[in-house]
Amino acid sequence: MLLLFVVLLICLTLLISVEDLVRDLFGFSKKPFRKLGKKILKKKKKLHVVFSIKRRGKLKYFFFGAIFSFIFLFLPLLFTIFVQDLPSPNELSLIQPAQTTKIFDRNGVLLAEIYGRQNRTVVPLSEIPMNLQLATIAIEDKNFYHHPGFDLPSTIRALKEDLTHKQIQGGSTITQQLIKSSILTPEQSLTRKIKEVVLATWAERIYSKKQILDMYFNQVPYGGTAWGVEAASETYFNKPVKDLTLAESAFLAGLTSAPTTYSPFGSNPTLWKKRQAEVLDRMVSLKFISKEAAQSARNEELNFKPQPQALHAPHFVAYVEDLLVKKYGIEAVERGGLQVKTSLDLNTEEMSEEVVKNEVANASSLSVSNGAALVTNPKNGDILAMVGSHDFNDPNGGNVNLATSYRQPGSSIKVVTYSAALSHGFTPATILDDSPVSFQSAGSPTYSPVNYDGAFHGRIPLRVAFANSFNIPAVKTLNVIGIPTMVNLAKQMGVESWTSSNNYGLSITLGAADVTMLDMARVNGALANGGMKVDLNPFLKVTDSQGFVLEEKKQVNGVKVLDNGVTFIVSDILADNAARSIEFGLNSPLLIPGHFVSVKTGTSDNKRDNWTNGYTNNYVVIVWVGNNDNSPMSPTLASGITGAAPIWHTIMGNLLVKNPETKPTIPAQIVQKICYGKPEYFIKGTENSVSCGTPDKSTKFTLKNL
Repeated sequence: MLLLFVVLLICLTLLISVEDLVRDLFGFSKKPFRKLGKKILKKKKKLHVVFSIKRRGKLKYFFFGAIFSFIFLFLPLLFTIFVQDLPSPNELSLIQPAQTTKIFDRNGVLLAEIYGRQNRTVVPLSEIPMNLQLATIAIEDKNFYHHPGFDLPSTIRALKEDLTHKQIQGGSTITQQLIKSSILTPEQSLTRKIKEVVLATWAERIYSKKQILDMYFNQVPYGGTAWGVEAASETYFNKPVKDLTLAESAFLAGLTSAPTTYSPFGSNPTLWKKRQAEVLDRMVSLKFISKEAAQSARNEELNFKPQPQALHAPHFVAYVEDLLVKKYGIEAVERGGLQVKTSLDLNTEEMSEEVVKNEVANASSLSVSNGAALVTNPKNGDILAMVGSHDFNDPNGGNVNLATSYRQPGSSIKVVTYSAALSHGFTPATILDDSPVSFQSAGSPTYSPVNYDGAFHGRIPLRVAFANSFNIPAVKTLNVIGIPTMVNLAKQMGVESWTSSNNYGLSITLGAADVTMLDMARVNGALANGGMKVDLNPFLKVTDSQGFVLEEKKQVNGVKVLDNGVTFIVSDILADNAARSIEFGLNSPLLIPGHFVSVKTGTSDNKRDNWTNGYTNNYVVIVWVGNNDNSPMSPTLASGITGAAPIWHTIMGNLLVKNPETKPTIPAQIVQKICYGKPEYFIKGTENSVSCGTPDKSTKFTLKNL
């Protein structure tokens, strides 16, 4: 830009004398130029000039010279410089070399390589099924045979999105995609988009439509190491491209726009089905196939070839690869030679993998077939371990990453409910009534929550209700503070999967709204951090093939979402083994002797999901067990004692042996007062809001013994 600015100044300086030059050469009178200058000045009364032209001393001649130079010299020069910077479309016939992207753990141990070579087999267009050609044109570029390299309506729509959302959107034709994947960088910028359009138009002057389609099918990425359609056919279906069915062709056609997103081996292993249906519907609308053929293809079961897994931590590697593709583009990830140092600690990962595998096997009698674990550092958002299933190679969905999947959290989400309550005047000594209740809502059936143990416990302090995870007090508490209060706090603490609070009812406090393990790690991390939410970030450092640093984690800044007095009380309640003994006993897997650890369990309705989530100042450990097909576990499974709890207990115990916790210090805004026979914590100003005598004769246990 500096060069262009200098060129503009030179052009203006030289052409200020254009009037003299014309007049001297041809003997023209000054009058025509003076008249033109007067007309221009009349229409441009608000014109301001930052410097004066002493040589002529008259603004009208400078203005005329500037317009003349801009149109006849500056714009042609700008275009020449821009074009000279472009690669030639003749390079399309050359296959670009790829470099290996390597993913390491935090200690430099290689976790995986994203191939240093492209798995590519060139096939002529004549061997590519017509169904695949038509499917690709239908979903990617329906006007392929009619446009000059770019589709103006699509480009305008994409530009509108760019201007509205401040990001570069799609709208690329098949020719543009070929240009982008072959001879341009994956840079997301308006400049690259302009280059893409110019080169696509240029390429259409050099190659026929058939040649462009031939090169497209042999050069675009289909995910992983599959570059080109023949390699893609072999990779996904273990067959040559000429043998693909319509259903398989529709799958591959839908894959190119986002191979990682639509991969059957990615974090959303069923999303490809929706994309395949979209391709088939587009083919029907363009009259490429009949409705009957489309329906038959939808009904066809696709058998995917098993994929090779990473050297280590396969679920984590797939998760990281997906993030890299979203940040830097698939070309940079799959052939750009990135060097990626992640936050994963392989020792922690392998220990967690072994624990999950062993405990899931031990819980088979409880109809538990799968489990997952996530370990993070709440201070900086490092992901130290990500075990997405009990066995990545299990043919029954072992490659599905439960850490990123949506599941119901059960009562583990009550940490948000009670954090919100304590932020709105409730105290650990506030009396909650655990007795039958029903809620009426217009247009909805009557809602009558029940406790996990089927009993009612009378009037009890919040500490006891929360520690024992009684459902009815939690629902009544939410009814007081309001659903929007809880939902908004959950979002602030890190639940990214929830939408508007209008979409939820009171059962949300019992886990009726889906979350991911990543969501729960952020929520518990905010509690461990004294109310500071830190986003999870698995990258320590990413460099390109030339050693240029693309990103590096240095100082991590969190966002304050909770008062540290609130988080201190919540953490104290969740670490209170005596308070939770009514439901869990004194020797449950939630207790790690000699350590101060906050922990909360949760089981969804019909026992389809079982969680144990806990934290110290150094670690957050999130554990889930259940079944991939969402079938219920055994009715004998006891929340907090069996299922997820033994996995959590072993992982957290192993971590604390090497790096013991530091017990939270009492914040300045916390005061103590004897309540129900024992010391209780209050946020200053709330200590006199409750009477600390005996709650009620209906209480079924002795509070002073807790």
